[in-house]
Amino acid sequence: MAGTVTVLVGTTKGLFVLRSDAARQEWAISGPHCEGWPINHATGDAASGTLWAGGGGEWTGAGVWRSTDGGDSWTLSKLSDGMIDEWIRNDPETAAFMNRTPADPAPFSGRVEAIWSVVRAGDRLLAGGKPASLFVSEDGGDSWQAVDSLTDHPSADSWNPGAAGLTLHTIVADPGRPERLWLGISAAGVFASEDGGASWDRRNRLSNAEACGQHDHPAAPSGGETGHCVHNMVRAEGETDLLYQQNHHGVFRSRDGGRSWEDITAGLPSTFGFPVAVHPGDPQTLWTLPLNGDSAGRFPPGGAAAVWRSRDGGDSWEACRNGLPQAHCYFTVLRQAMAVDRVAAPGLYFGTNSGSIFASADEGDSWSEIARHLPTVLSVETVTAAA
Repeated sequence: MAGTVTVLVGTTKGLFVLRSDAARQEWAISGPHCEGWPINHATGDAASGTLWAGGGGEWTGAGVWRSTDGGDSWTLSKLSDGMIDEWIRNDPETAAFMNRTPADPAPFSGRVEAIWSVVRAGDRLLAGGKPASLFVSEDGGDSWQAVDSLTDHPSADSWNPGAAGLTLHTIVADPGRPERLWLGISAAGVFASEDGGASWDRRNRLSNAEACGQHDHPAAPSGGETGHCVHNMVRAEGETDLLYQQNHHGVFRSRDGGRSWEDITAGLPSTFGFPVAVHPGDPQTLWTLPLNGDSAGRFPPGGAAAVWRSRDGGDSWEACRNGLPQAHCYFTVLRQAMAVDRVAAPGLYFGTNSGSIFASADEGDSWSEIARHLPTVLSVETVTAAA
């Protein structure tokens, strides 16, 4: 339906699809899809109705699910095997019990454990994995090839895992020039390509190291760099090189495509958080959701939830609390669990590890809970139908 919004919610127990009415006031929910796989990220194409969802883990292996009918049915393109595949191959009784036929080994078994990000870049589909690896599909997700130029990067031996492992969780593409790409790897930092992934430039340099001061935290800026544990990254739309990232130890802005970064954390209640989102029509408006610290519980400071908004590119911040729980709130919002739709007056959405989806139709001024009691929310993404 024209003007409606689809919110794709990746969870530990499958993908859920939320569809709005034209006013974004009523929401229908379907799921869990993708056979209950853990889904770390999903994306979609509004024109064709095609959806993709990436995920997996030790039991299932890694793969990308695809739906060509808006989510009614799904097929799997498997990238690596999991424990279940070994059981089915080696134990006929288990195969019969599960009504599964042994399959040939998936092409990247032993190389990737799970898919953490799925993004369209022009006519190609890109998928980021754990451990940090990049895959590309030229046929809409039917088949995949590894992008060895990333894993063969000269710095690869120095990459260190974050708490969730060494993950390529963020892929950013320039819609006008899809050969321009940016990646976020925890904890190796930001990588950029100007040639569609043929080569990569590591981009973690601070624009002014002295302005960031010195911190004792191991993930804090030091040595003239941001700190390599980037949590999430977004690009402002249009003819711009403006990027924002939420790091393990602060929020940063780059005006030059990641070649240098400025610390814009001042005014926020903490240096720690996971997601960041930018307005699709106003590159100076962005949102983040600070948490109280990596070892202090990872919940909203003071147990009172707030999305913090900037109207000036991060130079100043204001708390948006109306409609959010203001007492005894201990949820976490993970790195990929915030998104913006593309309605003329954009809506903002985030999901919690306690299974709620909150939405704002007025850029954060007020909030409502549009879903609850879902499994742990790992990601939130939107698809907006043409008006």
